[in-house]
Amino acid sequence: MELNRNTLTKVALVAGGVVILYWGLNNLNFLSTVLNHVIGILSPFLLGLGIAFILSVPMRGFEKILFRPSKKTGKIRFEKLKGPVCLLLSVFVVLLIVAAVLFLVLPELGRTAMTISDSIPDFIKRIQSWSGELLERYPEILTAVENIDWKGIWEDILTFLRSGVGSFLGSTVGVIGSVFNGATTFFLAIIFACYVLLQRKTLARQFKQFFYAHFKENRVDRFLEVLALANGTFTRFITGQCLEAVILGTMFFLTMSLFQFPYALMISVLIAFLALIPVFGAFVGCFVGALLILVGDPMKAVWFVILFLILQQIEGNLIYPRVVGSSVGLPGIWVLVAVTIGGGIFGIIGMLVMVPSASVIYALVRGDTLRKLNDRKALHDKCL
Repeated sequence: MELNRNTLTKVALVAGGVVILYWGLNNLNFLSTVLNHVIGILSPFLLGLGIAFILSVPMRGFEKILFRPSKKTGKIRFEKLKGPVCLLLSVFVVLLIVAAVLFLVLPELGRTAMTISDSIPDFIKRIQSWSGELLERYPEILTAVENIDWKGIWEDILTFLRSGVGSFLGSTVGVIGSVFNGATTFFLAIIFACYVLLQRKTLARQFKQFFYAHFKENRVDRFLEVLALANGTFTRFITGQCLEAVILGTMFFLTMSLFQFPYALMISVLIAFLALIPVFGAFVGCFVGALLILVGDPMKAVWFVILFLILQQIEGNLIYPRVVGSSVGLPGIWVLVAVTIGGGIFGIIGMLVMVPSASVIYALVRGDTLRKLNDRKALHDKCL
């Protein structure tokens, strides 16, 4: 190895990296605190970027439909209105979907709550009757109850309540503060998302100018290719996830209607909406649906859970890998692996992000592998 400037620079970078890694491993708590603080500061902007990306999918569709270039001149009429109009339409569509789901679900939940509250007196009477019969049959239970030190138990309860009032008030204040911070973060994220969507062309041009000015052209070209691949993959993932949710909701509506389950439309819409969260969301819909059916017919609630498990297996093992996997160009087996790993490490967010991320990695590795095999023809033939 020649001892020149480039070699010394590489050695210095490696040594610096080793020192930083050693320091980081010995100060993990400090790094975790700093990282959480930085993420907390950047959370409105990170959330805003996520919202902007989701809204950009219908927004681009509206732009293609409503603002097509003129066949004669090749120009777009009212081009300055394209961004604001399509953004408003996208927000309106998303809010309309959410409002429709809430309109179908909340009234039924309210009626179920009223039914449960009306049935409480009868339930209490049944409990009293059952306890009276039990005491008549087993009088030793009454003797055991009379021998309990109720005064001591009551004093322990009062002591617990006195000590818990302060912590309860503190936790209440903490919850109120968290709700306020969450609302503020969401409001700032919405504003930031709107700015990003309305000025996305300007921002893209500025980023390109910055990278081309400070980095080598071939590396910037490769970086932009990866970004374009990631953008297309995540866009197809969102559309595939929505298509899969519609298919799942339709399956539930048809089967529930066929077997005459109550609340077929409402439960199907709820499950389809929550199925946008991979794996986990549909189970929340199952819980709510089973609760609604349980009030009227407990046996049908059991059959509904069985139906849900059957359809969930069909959806999770056949439909989801094919629909979402084909939309992002990822084989079904790797979709299952990505969902499992992402959910295990990062929870719900990991489930949402890991599938398109795995697809981008798969496409990059596959392309690089095929390119290297094509350069080595003999090895390429052995792999066929």
